Amino acid sequence: MKRNLTIAILLAWTGLTGPMAFAQERGAVRPNFSAEALKGQKILLFRPTIQVGEQGTGGTPESNADWTAKARDLFVTELRRRQSDFANEIVEEPDLVGAAADSVAAHRALFSAVANSVMVYQFFPGNRLPTRKNKPFEWTLGKETKQIAELTGARYGLFITTEDQYGSLGRKMFQFLAAGLVGVGVQSGVHLGYAGLVDLETGDLVWLNADGQMGGDVRDALGMQKRVGQLLEDFPGLKPGVQVAAAP
Repeated sequence: MKRNLTIAILLAWTGLTGPMAFAQERGAVRPNFSAEALKGQKILLFRPTIQVGEQGTGGTPESNADWTAKARDLFVTELRRRQSDFANEIVEEPDLVGAAADSVAAHRALFSAVANSVMVYQFFPGNRLPTRKNKPFEWTLGKETKQIAELTGARYGLFITTEDQYGSLGRKMFQFLAAGLVGVGVQSGVHLGYAGLVDLETGDLVWLNADGQMGGDVRDALGMQKRVGQLLEDFPGLKPGVQVAAAP
């Protein structure tokens, strides 16, 4: 029985341990882009993609609607509290309907996919694809973002994605057994975050901050302060001298 348990742990560990947990870089800026390009420009804040839940024993995420709703409210409150830190006018995504709403929702999802690819295949050198080796930070969402610029009057778009899975009791016990029986590390909990700035005229991703091991418990106000501080670290649209330090 012990042998079977050991095999099960090894199989689960190899299947659930992802390369992005070991990302060595956190942020990047597109070549030839600087904060000067943002002067006088309006930035559209896309509705953040926030998911909060629990990580089951085998690593399967289980969404928690109450935690997610609370995290969304805390995020909006915290970002509004920091409005004076920004050098640009930040406008929130308007309520849209029909094709416009579908387009914006599709681009939110596309940003998350692109940001994840950047973190896995560029920020972690050991995973770089042959076509990305020694290449500069040049990623795009495609030129269809220009329609969003025309619709909202914003030149740039700020996308934010966070995903948190808090380890269940079963997951923590699994982590303990894996370490004790076979000496391997199993991750308990997922705390992933991306913040990216896109030139809506071209679709180019001009700045990205991504981390597979974000801090701050997004279910309470102090934790959300820390999370937002980490997401906006080195954001080029901050006023000169402003430090978006994470809460202690």
